[in-house]
Amino acid sequence: MTAGELVVVLAALLLTIGFAALIVVLLRVLDTLRDLRREVVEMREQTRPLLDDLRRSTDEARSDLERFDKVLGSAEAIGDAVGSTVAKSAFSTPAIKAAGLARGASRTVARLVGRPSPTSNVIDVARVEALPSETRRRRA
Repeated sequence: MTAGELVVVLAALLLTIGFAALIVVLLRVLDTLRDLRREVVEMREQTRPLLDDLRRSTDEARSDLERFDKVLGSAEAIGDAVGSTVAKSAFSTPAIKAAGLARGASRTVARLVGRPSPTSNVIDVARVEALPSETRRRRA
C-alpha cells in the first residue's frame, strides 16, 4: 500500500466517522424538535381557554366602560345645565355679596384689634385639651 492510498483510506475513514457523528447530532436535534412541537401544542391547548376568558373579560370591561362613559357624559351635561344656572343666580345676588363683604370686614377688624373673630374657623387646641376626657370622647 502506497502513501497516497493510505491517505485516501484514512480520509475515507475520517469522513465516515464525521458523517456518523453528524447523523447522531441531527437525530438528537430532530428528537428535540419533536419534543418542542409537542410542548407547543400542549401549551396552546392550555392557553386557548385562558385567552378566550381574557377576551370575554376585556369585552365586558369595554362595554362597562362605554356605559359608564355615557352616564358620565349625561351627568356632566346635567351638571353644566343646572350648575351654571344655580351659580349665576346664587353669586349674582346682591345679598350674598353684601354678607360676604360684611363677614370679611368683621374678620379684618378683629385681626387688627388682636382678638379672634367670634365665629372663627380655627379650633382652639388649649381649650379642647382642658375638656374632661368623657366630653372629648363623646365629641369624637
